[in-house]
Amino acid sequence: MSGWAQTADTTGAVLLFLGAAVSLLGAIGMLRLPDVLSRGHAATNPQSLGMLLVLFGVALRLRSGIDLGTLGLIGFFQLLTGPVAAHLVARVAYRTGHVGREGLLFDELDEQLSGSPEGDGPHPPGPPPRER
Repeated sequence: MSGWAQTADTTGAVLLFLGAAVSLLGAIGMLRLPDVLSRGHAATNPQSLGMLLVLFGVALRLRSGIDLGTLGLIGFFQLLTGPVAAHLVARVAYRTGHVGREGLLFDELDEQLSGSPEGDGPHPPGPPPRER
C-alpha cells in the first residue's frame, strides 16, 4: 500500500470517528434538551455535520468514482431534507401550542397568523368572493 493510500485510510477512519461522535452528541442533545425548538436544533445541525464527516470518511476509504457520486447524492439529499423537516416540526409545534412563547426573543409568526402587529387582534377576514 502506498503512503498516500495509508494517509487517506487513516484520515478516513478519523473522520468516521469524529462524525459518529458529533452524531452521538446530537442524539444526546435531543434527549436532554427541554423544548421542541431546542430539540429540533439538536436533531438538525449536529446530525448534518456528523453525517457529512462520516460521508467524507467513507469517501476517503472507498475512492471509487461511482461510490463518490453516490455519497455526494446522499449528502445532498440529507442536507436538503433534514432542515426542512426540522422546520416543519417546529412550525407544527408552534401552531399547536407546544412552544413556550415567553422564551422567544421575537415572535414574528404570531403577527402573521393573527394579522395584527400586536399579536392579539382578530384574524383578518378572507378575500371577498369573485364575481363572474
